[in-house]
Amino acid sequence: MSSTVAKGHSADRSPCAQSPAEQVSPAPPHRTAEETGHGRDDHQRASPPENRPAYGDDPRAVDADVPHAVRAVLGDLLDHQLAAAEAVDPLFGEDLAARVARFTRSGGRLGRSRFVWWALRACGGDEPWRAHAALRIGAALELIQTCALVHDDVMDGARLRRGRPALHVDVAAQYSGACDARRCERLGEAAAILAGDLALAWADDVVADTEMPRPTARRVRDLWRALRTEMVAGQYLDVQGEATSARSLARAIRAACLKSALYSVERPLALGAAVADAGPAATRALCSAGRCVGLAFQLRDDLLDVFGDPRDTGKPAGGDIRSGKPTYLAAVAQARAESSGERRAQDLLRDTLGRTDASDAELAAVREVFVTTGARDTVEGKIRRLVAQGLRHLDTAALEPEPTRQLRMLARSASGVADSAASGVVPLSLILATGEGAGR
Repeated sequence: MSSTVAKGHSADRSPCAQSPAEQVSPAPPHRTAEETGHGRDDHQRASPPENRPAYGDDPRAVDADVPHAVRAVLGDLLDHQLAAAEAVDPLFGEDLAARVARFTRSGGRLGRSRFVWWALRACGGDEPWRAHAALRIGAALELIQTCALVHDDVMDGARLRRGRPALHVDVAAQYSGACDARRCERLGEAAAILAGDLALAWADDVVADTEMPRPTARRVRDLWRALRTEMVAGQYLDVQGEATSARSLARAIRAACLKSALYSVERPLALGAAVADAGPAATRALCSAGRCVGLAFQLRDDLLDVFGDPRDTGKPAGGDIRSGKPTYLAAVAQARAESSGERRAQDLLRDTLGRTDASDAELAAVREVFVTTGARDTVEGKIRRLVAQGLRHLDTAALEPEPTRQLRMLARSASGVADSAASGVVPLSLILATGEGAGR
């Protein structure tokens, strides 16, 4: 085994405890108990805001269908923002704001929102105001996801999203009769950038306007700021890696931590814990579990992009190969090919990864290399270890039993369809990323 492979696999032994993302994206600063209201006893000291959610005074009513509750809150928020946008300018409201709203409403299974909710409930959050805050934060995560995906499609030159034309493609098509093709293309891209900005502004508005006691709100805002920065940093590592063909194992894990593990799982769990005013032990357990599960989520999505059925994923297979995305799967395959001296595999990876015009036959050849080098099996094994480690982290804190069972179900589903089919658990990669990509 070459030194490159040995170094990368050594780092794999403790991906949660000492992952690169921990060095570049630390959790928000620790605060005193007086500042944060940590601990169950401090729930009584918090001064809850005077609001009453539509489902009444019992948050348990949400437990049976969390996505429905989030969509109800999200729908009200979007209606309000649409009315405000149309009042500013009808064309802006129709072309941009309405598209942002439609895109957000058409989202998948609201996995990030579910992590927020079940973390809240696992930490004992049962007051109506806490439930209302968690649902609003879940809605804000759906809006920031809209921002990320709409911008991603422009950066990636993607034509489809969720089985329909991407937003920039849709706008360009709308004006195809009013300007030449190049101007329409530029208009579509500009509109998508502005639409993403609008979604991000709306998301920030939701968080800022969510009524919580001051210590709780401060903790939530710290996490929200960290999440936004990490999301952008992870995406930059991704596009920079595509441009420079940087495919080291350590770099792949670093990008996966920033753009997926933190954004998709760990930070949503931390936000739920923050709304619950959870103590340090529960917060650490949830964040550590989220880091592991989030990494598994990204690695599963890497596999789905290459080997998945487009009818299930909602996107064409092989997109990461054509874009040259610096995934852990590609990094392992390259390292294995180099260490074993497989010239044909090395040449194929060098000549095909990043080629937007790669044929279906060339994609199939790269898939074969991913299999014959053992890269696919290596990633599958890493996913299983990450999920197991994440579950062990959940066992280290005193959490409410039923919500923790829900979290464990979501975590197990990251291991894939085959392992979860018997229990009826939907794969996490599809919960969070049907037609989206785990990186977002």
